[in-house]
Amino acid sequence: MGFPKIKSNISEISSYTGSKEKYPMFIARVQAGFPSPGDDYIEKNLDLNELLIKNPSATFFVKVEGDSMVNAGINSGDTLVVDKAVEAKDKSVVIAYINGELTVKRIWLGKGKVFLNPENEDFSPIEVTEETDFDIWGVVTYVIHKV
Repeated sequence: MGFPKIKSNISEISSYTGSKEKYPMFIARVQAGFPSPGDDYIEKNLDLNELLIKNPSATFFVKVEGDSMVNAGINSGDTLVVDKAVEAKDKSVVIAYINGELTVKRIWLGKGKVFLNPENEDFSPIEVTEETDFDIWGVVTYVIHKV
């Protein structure tokens, strides 16, 4: 039985280098309906590192290429924050090494089987077997994309 050929949908890998930059953050909630003019606007500094990175020495970033995860809100060109210290659980979105390629997929664990599932019906799930060269590199914790 042959394995399906997968095209890597990871185009770039970067390590976390740290930063002390803090950016202004308004505490008031942003209304998606009618704005509330009576809100008190309290400002503080937001450290993106504190927000996005829980384990600096185990964190890296990847840039996505392709459309296999669009229904999970992961688009081509997005940057993913990946934490190697987080344990992959059933339905986690992971960066996986499979048969020589890196890919981002949702992992499905059950009944003694492991599948890497895309979040786009145009793509097929990949079954991981004993013969598969497979490793989980980390769990995706955040998606950064341009609006």
